[in-house]
Amino acid sequence: ALTCEAPCDFSEKHKQSPKEKRRSSVKSGKRKIIAHNVSPHMRAESDGRRHVCKDCGKSFGYLSDFTIHMRTHTRKKPFCCQECDKSFSLKCNLKTHMRTHTGEKPFTCKECDKSFCHAAQLKTHLRTHTGEKPFNCQECDKTFNQLSNLKSHMLTHTGEKPFVCQECDKSFSRISHLNSHMTTHTGEKPFGCKECDKSFCDLSRYRRHVRIHSAEKPFSCKECDKSFYQLSNLKRHMKNKTKAKPSLEKKCQSLVKI
Repeated sequence: ALTCEAPCDFSEKHKQSPKEKRRSSVKSGKRKIIAHNVSPHMRAESDGRRHVCKDCGKSFGYLSDFTIHMRTHTRKKPFCCQECDKSFSLKCNLKTHMRTHTGEKPFTCKECDKSFCHAAQLKTHLRTHTGEKPFNCQECDKTFNQLSNLKSHMLTHTGEKPFVCQECDKSFSRISHLNSHMTTHTGEKPFGCKECDKSFCDLSRYRRHVRIHSAEKPFSCKECDKSFYQLSNLKRHMKNKTKAKPSLEKKCQSLVKI
């Protein structure tokens, strides 16, 4: 059996199973295990060679891992998309990218009928059902279901606006805000309503408009049974409620005095 000289937690896993023995081969007078289920840690040691990166000092037991790592320094992207001009350092990334062309969405939510191109997108989406918000702001008490949303939120504390318009001197904290702003220069309205002939420059306005046709009112008041298709309408409603409360209290007090 192959033994590990280094002290580690893989001692039991290093023991060669009958299946591994059958799949071993003789090379240069030495037995070399080729079974895929041997731990990566053990295979790296049994290889006997380390491939060390001269740029950062990281070492790898396999030439394939070392080659992939080197692309982070050379920025080499050998896997090219035949549909567009994008290229990737890993074949798996190209495969994932191809779904944007084919429209394939293999990751489906079990709670609703939505499906996604990437597993990470499904994982993020599931938080809308569970209500999980694992990303906390250290400056205030706000929490977010996506790391990208937390990063965008942090800019409100720092005041940083890294996304600058090339047509004018305006800058924005979010790239989505910059993209919306750019339509004021181009006049482009890419989001067209299928129910009527209206079109919109940004996705949020388009979604807000679509609710008029669908009669969807996702913003509900917790104080009464009213619901609204815009968040701004709900906020206005809540503001009117808080204004109405003091006047009701005054009326009650006057009735008590009488």
